[in-house]
Amino acid sequence: MTLLSSARMSAAILALGALTAVPAHAAGIDGSSLGLTWAVPFAGILLSIALCPLFLPHFWHKNFGKVAVFWALCCAVPLCAVLGFSVGTDAIVHVLLADYVPFIIFVGSLFVVAGGIHVRGSFVGRPIVNVAFLGLGAVLANFMGTTGAAMLLIRPLIEANAGRTRKKQTFIFFIFLVANVGGALTPLGDPPLFLGFLKGVGFFWTAEHLMLPWLLCSGVLLFIYFLIDSACFKKDVADGFKAPAETKAFAIEGGINVLLLAGIIGAVLYSGFSRSGIEFTFLNVHFALESIFRDLCFLALAGLSLMLTAKATREANHFTWDPILEVAKLFFGIFVCIVPVLEMLRAGHDGAFASLVALVTNADGSFNNTFFFWLTGSLSAFLDNAPTYLAFFNLAGGDPAVLMTTDAQTLMAISMGSVFMGAVTYIGNAPNFMTVAICNERGVKMPSFFGYMLWSVGILFPVFFLMDMVFLT
Repeated sequence: MTLLSSARMSAAILALGALTAVPAHAAGIDGSSLGLTWAVPFAGILLSIALCPLFLPHFWHKNFGKVAVFWALCCAVPLCAVLGFSVGTDAIVHVLLADYVPFIIFVGSLFVVAGGIHVRGSFVGRPIVNVAFLGLGAVLANFMGTTGAAMLLIRPLIEANAGRTRKKQTFIFFIFLVANVGGALTPLGDPPLFLGFLKGVGFFWTAEHLMLPWLLCSGVLLFIYFLIDSACFKKDVADGFKAPAETKAFAIEGGINVLLLAGIIGAVLYSGFSRSGIEFTFLNVHFALESIFRDLCFLALAGLSLMLTAKATREANHFTWDPILEVAKLFFGIFVCIVPVLEMLRAGHDGAFASLVALVTNADGSFNNTFFFWLTGSLSAFLDNAPTYLAFFNLAGGDPAVLMTTDAQTLMAISMGSVFMGAVTYIGNAPNFMTVAICNERGVKMPSFFGYMLWSVGILFPVFFLMDMVFLT
């Protein structure tokens, strides 16, 4: 998803590789004192993203950035007016500097570097080829993050299916598998898992405990996709689709970017393992030395990519800045509007969402893993999955030693929900939105916000019910 993460780094919707160090809180805001009215701006920007492209497409295309700023002001101005100018401005500045800026630096650097890698070859979007792309992406997501894997593979997949008429299902399942479910095996795969790692969860714990859920969920989704795409492919062939006669030798152009991508992964790992103890404060926001170094590495690697990648390589990828600019503008509004919502969630039993929080505990005091899974996942589909993971991690006791052993099934539920269900909406994870933006830019007609949810709820929820019954009940 969903996409605020911590005082050291935001990660994204994403997905983004995982980048957090210490959870970010809106300074001075007491979440237990906030009512549901404070969620109206967040609901407003979500509905704008969902409805405006459907009913006001021309207006939205020209003004989506202004709409994002409008809803951000609808949240920021009341915060300053009601809670005090200092509290309100501190909260907004905190989320922008500690979360939004690092998030854009990270996602932007991955976008630039992956956009400099052109996979050339005669790929034809037959069902088995598309399945191979999706399966490879699900594996790569665990090593380069869901954002890195999605940005690396989306363009060659679009190229492979260029001649297909019925192809939107391929990119819907790409979001399911590559941008979300695939990144469940390592802390590098998705932000909440990295946040758990920073809290003391073992690096290999996720692979050990989520391997079977990952295999089953990925396998079922790939099988469903193969059936759907096979039926669509037969119709395309009946309508006259033919594989291109011209063949191209397989090659990877812009190979220097593979090394730069490895550098980005290395910077993420460094920020997770390093503990310099050196911190700086700017506008009441604390930054660790390793976090600043990591972000500078991201910027430097993106700059090197722009300098060292041949112009022809980016042109072959149809590289433009529009997708990342769209993400930057819309998520500016989302990051600001989500501040009071996250504080209410963090308030737990004392907040406006207390009735939901109470569902995760049974009458005898034991944990209800099914509710942990579905509540963590449902909130991760619309909020940021990293702080949502952290909130339910703390509700489950917050002791990694206990959660990795006695309550391992509960930690599984929280981990699966936060990673898997980012696929439920376009805003559930950063690579979801970036994938949609690139597809639209390349002429692939994607479903509307609610149209996509018809696919995700209709396909993913039955699979998630299976995951629940097999691994959590």
